[in-house]
Amino acid sequence: MHSFEALAKQFSEKFNTRHFPDTLPSLYDPATYFLSIGGKRIRPVICLMGNELFDAIQPDAWHVAHAVELFHNFTLVHDDIMDKAPLRRGKQTVHAKYNEPTALLAGDVMIVTAYEYLSRVNPLHLPKIMHLFNKTAREVCEGQQLDMDFEERPTVTFDEYLHMITLKTSVLLAASIQMGAMLGGSGEGNQDHLYAFGKNLGIAFQLQDDYLDAFGDPDKFGKQPGGDIIANKKTFLTIQALEVAAPAQKKELLRLMKEDPSDKVNRVLQIFVDCKIDLWAKNLKDKYLSLALQHLEDIAVISSRKQPLQELALFLVQRQY
Repeated sequence: MHSFEALAKQFSEKFNTRHFPDTLPSLYDPATYFLSIGGKRIRPVICLMGNELFDAIQPDAWHVAHAVELFHNFTLVHDDIMDKAPLRRGKQTVHAKYNEPTALLAGDVMIVTAYEYLSRVNPLHLPKIMHLFNKTAREVCEGQQLDMDFEERPTVTFDEYLHMITLKTSVLLAASIQMGAMLGGSGEGNQDHLYAFGKNLGIAFQLQDDYLDAFGDPDKFGKQPGGDIIANKKTFLTIQALEVAAPAQKKELLRLMKEDPSDKVNRVLQIFVDCKIDLWAKNLKDKYLSLALQHLEDIAVISSRKQPLQELALFLVQRQY
């Protein structure tokens, strides 16, 4: 069994090649540029780990891992356009460096290339892989639309936000590990547990992301905290604060979200602390991490084979950056 770090290194060595034709550089160079920015590669590597949980890594798992990473980057390119984000991981986004039409097309060719990788999968496995991949791709789009819809609404419930995050973030993690398990010869019962592991881990991951954006150490997190607060994003923390705050605190929080004073971040964070939102977020994160680990425990495989996934789950949810 390989660790996440070892498999991430192997995947990066295979993935860091040109995936597009050498013709028409005005289209393919921007796509190549964005892929070169890199990232944690969590989704493709967890696909490989799902395979290795049951068997030696199959060639098809590498094809699916490539497809997953290309699809993920396609969503990021388009999300950056929707969010008008100038930077991603400290580098210019594609639409900022080039222009929006080019960024749209760069994202489009990524997803076309993802399907080219999927088409290489053994025909015995391809129908189930394709069904899960397409279902997940549709759900990710639904999650992004819900996220945009929520920006136009004055209030969003916790359950609505949880559903949106599950679609936008968790299902791709869950599907990635299930597709790897499929290729490793796993039975459906084990696949269901792995999907639930990935889904709950994705929710815990997002909770930690929301928490770090508000309370993270800027030296470790790599950016000043409070970006979500400045953007008035309805995160787990904001939704819970509006739910439990005293009337005066709620009124002040809503006013801060409308007026954007210079000390907005500190004042919102103080309301969060006064309402014990930081402790609530940690407890909820631990709840979803425990659910994920319980599903991992229930998989009918010897414990030593599960250890790399357990270590990855703990790292993702306890990270400080």
